[in-house]
Amino acid sequence: MPTLEHDAFVEMFRANPELAAHLLALLFHIEVPPHASAAVVDSALDQLVPVVFRADLVIEFRAATGAIVLAVIIEMQRGKDPEKKYSWLAYAANVRAKGRCPTVLIVIAPDPKVAEWAAEPIDTGLGLGTFRPVVIGPSTVPEVTDASLAAREAELSVLSAVAHGNGPNGLAVLQAALVGLAGLDQDHAAVYFHVIYNALHEPMQRALEVLLMEQQTEGAASFPPFVQRLIDRGFRDGELKGLRDGKLEGHRDGKLEGKLEGLRDALLRLTARAGIALTEIERARVQACGDSETLDRWIENVVGAKTAADVLS
Repeated sequence: MPTLEHDAFVEMFRANPELAAHLLALLFHIEVPPHASAAVVDSALDQLVPVVFRADLVIEFRAATGAIVLAVIIEMQRGKDPEKKYSWLAYAANVRAKGRCPTVLIVIAPDPKVAEWAAEPIDTGLGLGTFRPVVIGPSTVPEVTDASLAAREAELSVLSAVAHGNGPNGLAVLQAALVGLAGLDQDHAAVYFHVIYNALHEPMQRALEVLLMEQQTEGAASFPPFVQRLIDRGFRDGELKGLRDGKLEGHRDGKLEGKLEGLRDALLRLTARAGIALTEIERARVQACGDSETLDRWIENVVGAKTAADVLS
């Protein structure tokens, strides 16, 4: 059954067919033939065989004369499915025969193991030929941490956040993705934000929430309305209400302690959710910390940490 993540990534290319050509050139250095238009076409590929095959999306690139110069099949793949190694060949063969044109299969695979599996060459028979999908996954999508790049490449920043949001540079990647989302229409941006949020592990979800609250309190960011609504709602039925209210109160009163208390509370909750036990001495060290930069660093350290020493380094 299609999921929000599945539908969102398919819609990304449906809403912007030229994105397929752009990513082929940007990520794989594959130049698409000169063309005048790109359009989504019927993805039912049953013209030559009795069994109906339906790809997630098919995009045709046409020259000014109307001739098809390239067809791109888009497939979103969340798990390993041996049957796809047969159906993908059918997709490509049918599209190629129908359009009498070069045909490429792009597989979007956010999971690294699925991406590695999808990128394996498919033997078409007795080693006489192979078919190779082009896979957009963690190893081919760069970490987008530059805000100016994210503003220019909004879709790439979304792909980057899903692929690398749980990594060591996760917060920087997520910050850039928020900039990219701000440049999209609200409907698509809201869906992509939820896809990013759902792809994060729980400690990183909490870190993103703290980041949003911190930026809002300091007036360092102006969020799109859909993000602002999530902030106001507290993400999860008000579980951040105490943090938000404490931080905003501290801001209104001009008191640094309100901000620090919010960061300390966030850090303690993040370590608890990550299963990292703090000794009384370590807990006292957190409570005694009066430097917001140090607390911010410790919050970032929770992602990927295994011990309290990893966090409080």
